[in-house]
Amino acid sequence: MAENNGNFDWAIPVMRTGYAGRALVYVVVAGISGWSLFRGGEAEGTSSAFAALESAAWGTVILVAIFVGMACYAVWRLIDAIWDLECYGSDGEGIVARLGMCVTGLIHLAIGIGALLIAFTAKGGGGESSISKAAGWVLGLPGGRIMLGAAGLVTVAAGLYYVKKAYKRDYREKLMGNHFTRNWDALLRAGVASQGFVVTVIGVFIAYAAWKYSPDSAGGLGGVFSWLSGQPYGVFLVGLLCVGLLCFALFCGVNAAYRIVERASDPDQFQTLGAQIKRKAEEAGQSATT
Repeated sequence: MAENNGNFDWAIPVMRTGYAGRALVYVVVAGISGWSLFRGGEAEGTSSAFAALESAAWGTVILVAIFVGMACYAVWRLIDAIWDLECYGSDGEGIVARLGMCVTGLIHLAIGIGALLIAFTAKGGGGESSISKAAGWVLGLPGGRIMLGAAGLVTVAAGLYYVKKAYKRDYREKLMGNHFTRNWDALLRAGVASQGFVVTVIGVFIAYAAWKYSPDSAGGLGGVFSWLSGQPYGVFLVGLLCVGLLCFALFCGVNAAYRIVERASDPDQFQTLGAQIKRKAEEAGQSATT
């Protein structure tokens, strides 16, 4: 681990609040979408799910909590990317990861603002997605088409990075090793893979919108659900994705509680899940040879 930098100790509660808010978002969206599918309806996009939540008891409180969490997550991703608090590095892969942080941070900030608008103005739900609106704004700027295309490619790269993390289980190097993280690792892996799929498809939508010069072609989670539902066995695939996103909500909750930030944590206080698993594998190998 990197040496402790006490100047960034304040970032830890911001990070944990951000991940908790992110977990809440995916519980709400995947939960409402799964329930809708169970009742014969369609999966809901983020804005539509928030609009449905607004009419429920405590809905406004939950939407405000989502806004606070998403704002904290955006701040966390920005400072993490700028100061590389988690030591991703400055090589090609590290730069992609850090640019992806900025993009996902901005996307989640837009999600939070949408939740706040729905809570207090009853606007923002349904119709055009926040990503489509943002794409339209970017396309109206000088060089907007190039910027939107670049954002799409960065988002695709970030999604593939999630898929790689799920395949290699790299996320274990950022989590404290304990009974919970060890025993729920399979669900954490499924959640990361599901998020990787969603982010990759959203990135393709954004890049396609730039290519076609059509902001309506850009879309968020609702667009992913709509695209999946049009595939063979679409209802099953959408239901499977809802389960995967609930697993990702668990992953976010685990990060809120157990994530380690190398440059803002005591390097001797925690042992990562990856280090624990590696040590146990080495001990098992030594036992087998004796």
